[in-house]
Amino acid sequence: MRFAASREELLRPLQLVASVVERRQTRPILAHLLAEGTDKGLRLAATDLEVQLAVDLPGDVLEEAPGARERATLPARKLADIVRALPEGALVEVEAGGDRVAVRAGRSRFTLLALPPEEFPVVETVEPRTSLAVPSATLRRLLERTHFAMAVQDVRYYLNGLLLEAAPGQLRAVATDGHRLAYCEAALEQDPGEGVQIIVPRKGVVELLRLLDGEGEVRLEIGANHVRVAADGRELTSKLIDGRFPDYQRVIPESSDKRLLVDRETLREALQRASILSSEKYRSVRLELAGDLLRITANNPEQEQAEEEVPVDYQGDPLVIGFNAGYLLDALGTLDQERIRMELSDPNSCCLIQGAEPDGCRYVVMPMRL
Repeated sequence: MRFAASREELLRPLQLVASVVERRQTRPILAHLLAEGTDKGLRLAATDLEVQLAVDLPGDVLEEAPGARERATLPARKLADIVRALPEGALVEVEAGGDRVAVRAGRSRFTLLALPPEEFPVVETVEPRTSLAVPSATLRRLLERTHFAMAVQDVRYYLNGLLLEAAPGQLRAVATDGHRLAYCEAALEQDPGEGVQIIVPRKGVVELLRLLDGEGEVRLEIGANHVRVAADGRELTSKLIDGRFPDYQRVIPESSDKRLLVDRETLREALQRASILSSEKYRSVRLELAGDLLRITANNPEQEQAEEEVPVDYQGDPLVIGFNAGYLLDALGTLDQERIRMELSDPNSCCLIQGAEPDGCRYVVMPMRL
């Protein structure tokens, strides 16, 4: 197999597929990408057995006739690092044959080890039960504003991913780690029928965010065990987490008797400063609400203390409640309105955070015992 492309034409696709490759693999072939001739030109693909990402390059890149179906494996990260290090505008020529890959660019020459393409694992074919067309910007917004709340290596494996739910007129994304919850919804023009729920694992969500960097529409094909997302010559296939996601609707408070409006950036900066002196393990801060003032205090085992005062528009009786500062900051960091609304009930009930003007995104944070 032989193909040639400019450094700029080749670098972005290589970086995308190489991002799927784990630094430690259970099998040597998983450190390689598969280069394959197709009817459209050249396709590069990589997998870690949970996620596969394939990117198509223009037909004139491949020097064989389109459709020749020639295949070769290439060391993914090494090739991406080589192309990145080449000077701008360089013409990169790659020739693969046998167990070696030759890479040439100007006066630079590289010889890399290749493995038999027959060893490259094939991801299970997705037989879609549901197929949806969604604007790329809409799906990216949903993921960006919720993915931070996914659990990390929780024994409740269904929390180590993100729920995507398609219902008549709406597409929702929900993530929770048991201590906080992020929910975001957007209008869906296409009717998904009876609706569908899937849990996409963390790795699939991270790679999908890298994929969704353009405009236009993406197509979601949802099967029994996999989801496939196709957009602009790129195709991501991810396994799904087999489990039942918690009933998130029960977690979101429906009514609270204490409400406050506050400038988002002022509150965020005050929390950042106060949390510097909070306990490194729990990052707890104490919020005291009375009148039109929010007092934030934090201390640590060394008896150091921080205090911040933030003006607010508050309706309700005085309240003292504790939270993990990091959870509050994560929620504030995803909101894009100048003023935000916080709704509370008592020191033992969760807090609902959203924009002053509802935009479909809500965040729930559980309190901490003071």
